[in-house]
Amino acid sequence: MSISKKTKIAFAFLIMLMGTTYGQSNNFIVTLDAGHGGKDTGAKYFNNKEKDLTLAVTLKVGQLLEQNPNVTLIYTRKTDEFIELRERAKIANRANSNLFVSIHCNANRSSTGNGSETYVMGMSRANMNLEVSKAENSVILLEDNYQKTYKGFDPNKPETLIGLQIVQESNLTSSIDLATKIQNNFSNSISIKSRGIKQEPLWVLDATTMPGVLIEIGFISNKIDVSILESEEGQNDIAKAIANAIISYKNENF
Repeated sequence: MSISKKTKIAFAFLIMLMGTTYGQSNNFIVTLDAGHGGKDTGAKYFNNKEKDLTLAVTLKVGQLLEQNPNVTLIYTRKTDEFIELRERAKIANRANSNLFVSIHCNANRSSTGNGSETYVMGMSRANMNLEVSKAENSVILLEDNYQKTYKGFDPNKPETLIGLQIVQESNLTSSIDLATKIQNNFSNSISIKSRGIKQEPLWVLDATTMPGVLIEIGFISNKIDVSILESEEGQNDIAKAIANAIISYKNENF
């Protein structure tokens, strides 16, 4: 069976990325990504902005991880600033991170939706949640020269993502492992229910070269969830669930 030129290029790309990602540091490097920021407020409900809640939880996760030896933290943002999606991925890639963890809040026009869920970049497009994909990828439209920067990216056309998908496929098992730990911790330790693990074509996960997850920590559009998301105690519980999952993953794999 002959191998197409595209496939050869994709495998070469995979080998190159794997060679630059592993073995260059004794530290376990985690890039923490607080979703949205600056002019990109994210969802807004009940006098809360998604960008504020995600930053608060992300900083708390970082404070917990800083207590562990041999963990190096990289932040895509630590203040209320607008960071382009491509730059978020580049920050993680430049640092040769071992994990990329992006933190968001979910939202729905119906106020009944609630719970947490963790996304990984999967190969399957079956039954994909278009609303989540559109919401998380819509920030592209706020960027300068987005037509040129993201030319060819179409989550509905898997053939446009061949090279990066092969890279992500090699990391998929690790991503699912981390996602499982996070959702298990949510189920066991906080009152926001777990909605499980899902696979979606989210650009920021597709563009990173290491295992990664995007966590929807709860529905900002749900009164019960938001009462937890906006409280100090709730944020601490959520941050602890995420940080403990990352440390458990580190201890098992490094």
